[in-house]
Amino acid sequence: QVQVVESGGGLVQAGDSLRLSCAASGRTFSRYYMGWFRQAPGKEREFVAGISWNDAGARYADSVKGRFTISRDMAKDTVYLQMNSLLPEDTAAYYCGTGINAPLTYDIWGQGTQVTVSS
Repeated sequence: QVQVVESGGGLVQAGDSLRLSCAASGRTFSRYYMGWFRQAPGKEREFVAGISWNDAGARYADSVKGRFTISRDMAKDTVYLQMNSLLPEDTAAYYCGTGINAPLTYDIWGQGTQVTVSS
């Protein structure tokens, strides 16, 4: 069974950068589509970015295009989310999601990492 653990969140100022990491375990991880999602207080969880196992066709939410970059290191079984030019509206808990049927459905989630951007 694949498991994922997020890290890298923190408190930053608007305009700063952060890099989130999602470390995965499980021998089939390398073939899974990986996604980053976020959930702000009182809001639904929303898709942020996703990447296929062969790094083809990364996708982004319109709100983060040009600022965030998703990548994966197969050797380290880790997916990253580089976040630049952070805005206060990026404040949320960020989650890594995956699953055998991703990106259609995600059924494996980490515990999340908090990102807070002050103005």
